[in-house]
Amino acid sequence: MEAIPKSGLYYPNKIARISLMSLEDVMGKNGMNAILNLANLPHLIDNLPPNNLDREFDFADFSAIFGALEEMYGPRGGRGLALRAGRATFDESLRNFGALAGVGDLAFKVLPLNAKLRIGLSAMAKIFTTTSDQLSTVEEKDDHFVYTIHKCPQCYGRTSDKPDCYIGAGLLLSGLKWVSGGNEFRVVESRCIAMGDPTCDYIIYKEPIS
Repeated sequence: MEAIPKSGLYYPNKIARISLMSLEDVMGKNGMNAILNLANLPHLIDNLPPNNLDREFDFADFSAIFGALEEMYGPRGGRGLALRAGRATFDESLRNFGALAGVGDLAFKVLPLNAKLRIGLSAMAKIFTTTSDQLSTVEEKDDHFVYTIHKCPQCYGRTSDKPDCYIGAGLLLSGLKWVSGGNEFRVVESRCIAMGDPTCDYIIYKEPIS
Protein backbone atom coordinates (compact mmCIF):
# COMPACT_ATOMS: atom_id res chain seq x y z
CA MET A 1 0.00 0.00 0.00
CA GLU A 2 1.08 3.61 -0.55
CA ALA A 3 2.85 5.31 2.34
CA ILE A 4 0.78 7.95 4.15
CA PRO A 5 2.63 11.29 4.43
CA LYS A 6 3.65 12.05 8.02
CA SER A 7 1.11 14.13 9.93
CA GLY A 8 3.22 15.88 12.57
CA LEU A 9 0.55 14.74 15.06
CA TYR A 10 1.56 12.22 17.68
CA TYR A 11 0.40 9.52 20.06
CA PRO A 12 2.46 8.84 23.17
CA ASN A 13 4.76 5.85 22.67
CA LYS A 14 3.02 3.96 25.49
CA ILE A 15 -0.47 4.00 23.90
CA ALA A 16 0.96 3.04 20.48
CA ARG A 17 3.00 0.26 22.10
CA ILE A 18 -0.02 -1.20 23.92
CA SER A 19 -2.19 -1.00 20.78
CA LEU A 20 0.46 -2.90 18.79
CA MET A 21 0.89 -5.51 21.54
CA SER A 22 -2.90 -5.94 21.69
CA LEU A 23 -3.05 -6.37 17.93
CA GLU A 24 -0.28 -8.98 18.07
CA ASP A 25 -2.18 -10.86 20.81
CA VAL A 26 -5.22 -10.94 18.51
CA MET A 27 -3.49 -11.98 15.27
CA GLY A 28 -0.20 -13.65 16.28
CA LYS A 29 3.40 -12.62 15.68
CA ASN A 30 3.61 -13.68 12.02
CA GLY A 31 0.37 -11.89 11.19
CA MET A 32 1.59 -8.75 12.94
CA ASN A 33 4.92 -8.81 11.08
CA ALA A 34 3.09 -9.15 7.76
CA ILE A 35 0.90 -6.14 8.64
CA LEU A 36 3.93 -4.01 9.58
CA ASN A 37 5.61 -4.90 6.27
CA LEU A 38 2.48 -4.06 4.29
CA ALA A 39 2.14 -0.74 6.18
CA ASN A 40 5.73 0.20 5.20
CA LEU A 41 6.78 0.02 8.86
CA PRO A 42 9.22 -2.94 8.95
CA HIS A 43 11.41 -1.06 11.47
CA LEU A 44 8.74 -1.78 14.12
CA ILE A 45 9.19 -5.58 13.83
CA ASP A 46 10.64 -6.74 17.17
CA ASN A 47 11.15 -3.06 17.95
CA LEU A 48 8.01 -1.63 19.57
CA PRO A 49 7.85 1.99 20.71
CA PRO A 50 9.33 2.51 24.20
CA ASN A 51 7.10 2.32 27.28
CA ASN A 52 6.94 6.06 27.94
CA LEU A 53 4.57 8.99 27.37
CA ASP A 54 6.80 10.89 24.91
CA ARG A 55 4.72 12.01 21.92
CA GLU A 56 6.67 10.31 19.14
CA PHE A 57 4.35 7.89 17.29
CA ASP A 58 2.99 9.64 14.19
CA PHE A 59 -0.74 9.40 13.42
CA ALA A 60 0.20 8.46 9.82
CA ASP A 61 1.96 5.31 11.03
CA PHE A 62 -0.93 4.38 13.32
CA SER A 63 -3.40 4.82 10.46
CA ALA A 64 -1.19 2.83 8.04
CA ILE A 65 -1.33 -0.19 10.35
CA PHE A 66 -5.13 -0.26 10.30
CA GLY A 67 -5.23 0.38 6.57
CA ALA A 68 -2.92 -2.62 6.10
CA LEU A 69 -5.12 -4.70 8.40
CA GLU A 70 -8.14 -4.02 6.19
CA GLU A 71 -6.15 -4.62 3.01
CA MET A 72 -4.89 -7.99 4.21
CA TYR A 73 -8.02 -9.37 5.87
CA GLY A 74 -10.72 -7.52 3.90
CA PRO A 75 -13.04 -4.87 5.36
CA ARG A 76 -15.05 -7.25 7.56
CA GLY A 77 -12.06 -9.22 8.87
CA GLY A 78 -9.87 -6.16 9.37
CA ARG A 79 -12.56 -4.27 11.25
CA GLY A 80 -13.26 -7.26 13.48
CA LEU A 81 -9.58 -7.53 14.39
CA ALA A 82 -9.35 -3.77 15.04
CA LEU A 83 -12.41 -3.95 17.31
CA ARG A 84 -10.84 -6.78 19.32
CA ALA A 85 -7.52 -4.93 19.53
CA GLY A 86 -9.35 -1.83 20.79
CA ARG A 87 -11.01 -3.82 23.56
CA ALA A 88 -7.66 -5.35 24.53
CA THR A 89 -5.96 -1.93 24.50
CA PHE A 90 -8.35 -0.65 27.14
CA ASP A 91 -8.11 -3.81 29.22
CA GLU A 92 -4.31 -3.74 29.12
CA SER A 93 -3.69 -0.08 29.73
CA LEU A 94 -6.21 2.69 29.94
CA ARG A 95 -7.91 1.49 33.09
CA ASN A 96 -4.56 2.13 34.81
CA PHE A 97 -4.27 5.75 33.65
CA GLY A 98 -4.66 8.43 36.31
CA ALA A 99 -7.85 9.94 34.88
CA LEU A 100 -9.67 6.64 35.53
CA ALA A 101 -8.03 6.00 38.90
CA GLY A 102 -11.15 6.50 41.03
CA VAL A 103 -13.50 4.37 38.93
CA GLY A 104 -12.96 1.26 41.03
CA ASP A 105 -13.75 3.07 44.31
CA LEU A 106 -16.87 2.31 46.30
CA ALA A 107 -18.08 5.93 45.97
CA PHE A 108 -18.06 5.52 42.18
CA LYS A 109 -19.75 2.11 42.26
CA VAL A 110 -22.87 3.48 44.00
CA LEU A 111 -23.43 6.25 41.43
CA PRO A 112 -26.38 5.98 38.99
CA LEU A 113 -25.45 4.36 35.67
CA ASN A 114 -25.79 7.61 33.70
CA ALA A 115 -23.34 9.38 36.02
CA LYS A 116 -20.85 6.51 35.66
CA LEU A 117 -21.03 6.76 31.87
CA ARG A 118 -20.64 10.57 31.90
CA ILE A 119 -17.62 10.46 34.23
CA GLY A 120 -16.02 7.45 32.52
CA LEU A 121 -16.35 8.84 28.98
CA SER A 122 -15.04 12.26 30.06
CA ALA A 123 -12.08 10.57 31.75
CA MET A 124 -11.26 8.59 28.60
CA ALA A 125 -11.47 11.73 26.46
CA LYS A 126 -9.22 13.54 28.94
CA ILE A 127 -6.56 10.80 28.73
CA PHE A 128 -6.26 11.16 24.96
CA THR A 129 -6.52 14.96 24.95
CA THR A 130 -3.81 15.41 27.59
CA THR A 131 -1.35 12.70 26.48
CA SER A 132 -1.63 12.96 22.68
CA ASP A 133 -2.57 15.24 19.77
CA GLN A 134 -5.92 13.42 19.53
CA LEU A 135 -8.33 16.06 20.86
CA SER A 136 -11.44 14.27 22.17
CA THR A 137 -14.67 15.70 23.59
CA VAL A 138 -17.94 14.30 24.99
CA GLU A 139 -21.42 15.77 24.63
CA GLU A 140 -24.52 14.46 26.41
CA LYS A 141 -27.90 14.22 24.63
CA ASP A 142 -31.27 12.87 25.84
CA ASP A 143 -30.74 9.17 25.14
CA HIS A 144 -27.08 9.06 24.08
CA PHE A 145 -23.62 10.55 24.37
CA VAL A 146 -21.54 11.77 21.43
CA TYR A 147 -17.81 10.98 21.77
CA THR A 148 -15.97 13.12 19.21
CA ILE A 149 -12.39 12.72 17.99
CA HIS A 150 -11.33 16.00 16.36
CA LYS A 151 -7.95 14.77 15.07
CA CYS A 152 -8.08 11.05 14.41
CA PRO A 153 -5.02 8.78 14.28
CA GLN A 154 -7.05 5.74 13.20
CA CYS A 155 -8.01 6.94 9.73
CA TYR A 156 -5.49 9.76 9.17
CA GLY A 157 -4.66 10.21 5.47
CA ARG A 158 -7.01 7.44 4.31
CA THR A 159 -10.39 7.53 2.56
CA SER A 160 -13.32 5.18 3.04
CA ASP A 161 -16.95 4.90 2.03
CA LYS A 162 -17.87 3.66 5.54
CA PRO A 163 -16.90 4.70 9.08
CA ASP A 164 -13.50 3.12 9.62
CA CYS A 165 -12.29 3.71 13.19
CA TYR A 166 -12.91 0.35 14.81
CA ILE A 167 -10.07 0.30 17.33
CA GLY A 168 -11.71 3.38 18.90
CA ALA A 169 -15.08 1.65 19.01
CA GLY A 170 -13.50 -1.38 20.70
CA LEU A 171 -11.77 0.84 23.22
CA LEU A 172 -15.03 2.61 24.07
CA LEU A 173 -16.93 -0.69 24.36
CA SER A 174 -14.42 -2.08 26.82
CA GLY A 175 -14.23 1.18 28.76
CA LEU A 176 -18.01 1.39 29.06
CA LYS A 177 -18.20 -2.21 30.22
CA TRP A 178 -15.64 -1.50 32.93
CA VAL A 179 -17.06 1.79 34.25
CA SER A 180 -20.63 0.42 34.25
CA GLY A 181 -19.73 -2.75 36.17
CA GLY A 182 -20.20 -5.21 33.30
CA ASN A 183 -22.83 -3.81 30.91
CA GLU A 184 -22.48 -3.82 27.13
CA PHE A 185 -23.58 -0.75 25.18
CA ARG A 186 -24.36 0.07 21.56
CA VAL A 187 -21.59 2.20 20.05
CA VAL A 188 -22.02 3.42 16.46
CA GLU A 189 -19.55 5.59 14.55
CA SER A 190 -21.83 8.10 12.83
CA ARG A 191 -19.25 10.40 11.23
CA CYS A 192 -15.72 9.65 10.02
CA ILE A 193 -12.97 11.94 8.72
CA ALA A 194 -12.04 9.22 6.18
CA MET A 195 -15.52 9.71 4.63
CA GLY A 196 -14.99 13.47 4.37
CA ASP A 197 -16.67 14.41 7.66
CA PRO A 198 -15.04 17.10 9.85
CA THR A 199 -14.71 14.78 12.88
CA CYS A 200 -15.00 11.12 13.89
CA ASP A 201 -18.13 10.83 16.07
CA TYR A 202 -19.32 7.84 18.07
CA ILE A 203 -22.93 7.64 19.26
CA ILE A 204 -23.11 5.82 22.60
CA TYR A 205 -26.64 4.87 23.63
CA LYS A 206 -27.32 5.19 27.36
CA GLU A 207 -29.54 2.13 27.58
CA PRO A 208 -27.36 -0.96 27.97
CA ILE A 209 -28.01 -3.86 25.58
CA SER A 210 -27.00 -6.45 28.20
